[in-house]
Amino acid sequence: MPALRVLDSTLYYEDTGSGTAFVLLHGNPGSSHVWRNVIPGLGARRLLAPDLIGMGRSGKPDIAYRFDDHARYLDAWFDALRLDRVVLVGHDWGGALAFDWAARNPGRVLGVAFLESIVKPMTGDDLSPQARRRSETIRTPGRGEELVLDDDLFIRQAFTGGVLNPLDEAALAPYLAPFPDARSRLPLLAWARQIPLDGEPAELVTRIEAYDAWLAKSEDVPKLLMTFEGSPTLLIGPETATWCATHMAALETVHCGTAGHHAPEDRPTEIAAAISAWADRRGLR
Repeated sequence: MPALRVLDSTLYYEDTGSGTAFVLLHGNPGSSHVWRNVIPGLGARRLLAPDLIGMGRSGKPDIAYRFDDHARYLDAWFDALRLDRVVLVGHDWGGALAFDWAARNPGRVLGVAFLESIVKPMTGDDLSPQARRRSETIRTPGRGEELVLDDDLFIRQAFTGGVLNPLDEAALAPYLAPFPDARSRLPLLAWARQIPLDGEPAELVTRIEAYDAWLAKSEDVPKLLMTFEGSPTLLIGPETATWCATHMAALETVHCGTAGHHAPEDRPTEIAAAISAWADRRGLR
């Protein structure tokens, strides 16, 4: 995995193959490791999977880790590698970052595939009661720090409860390794507190509305939504999938089976097959 000096820190990333670049962006509390079982099924393409700033093997600069921070470091990474005419693949916050980058760089993107991502500003009705309570707890000063920073429970819950097939200790180890103490877990807490609920945080809601406007009008950029069923942790259920079909131009939807929110752990083969077939249909080579 190469490392690249970006702004005042470093971004680590996987880089294999050749041809049109497919950039795979992970979410919280993961890293590029989440794509390890998807990448082999994507075939002979150039595949890049960075660790977001503060996550995985990337550096942990002293920043607030807002959405804007992540976007700034990603922008610098894209520019340093001179990536152009790319296909973006995003999960969770990685999907939101993909939409945001595409909306701000419309001439540099060929297509966008996404799963379990933040597609629009949300209200409490868009989350399960359990997820809403958890989000409120994490936003509560003191309780959020206790839940996310004091131990590694947040990561463990993601990959034991947010999947249908819980990871054992050996499989969890690569996810836990970048976050050995409270300070190292600050990016996880920052992400968790930015879920766009009921108009807050306002600056992020504005940014989401901007990429939603691009998603609605970009007829020339094919998009792929991968959906799942079978878990209360899923972010994109039937109602949100219908919203996507109504509000996103040039969208195809492919159902990929049963999974939890961290679907690349449960359905890597199906995800890779859906992306590959869509890319072939759309001539994204």
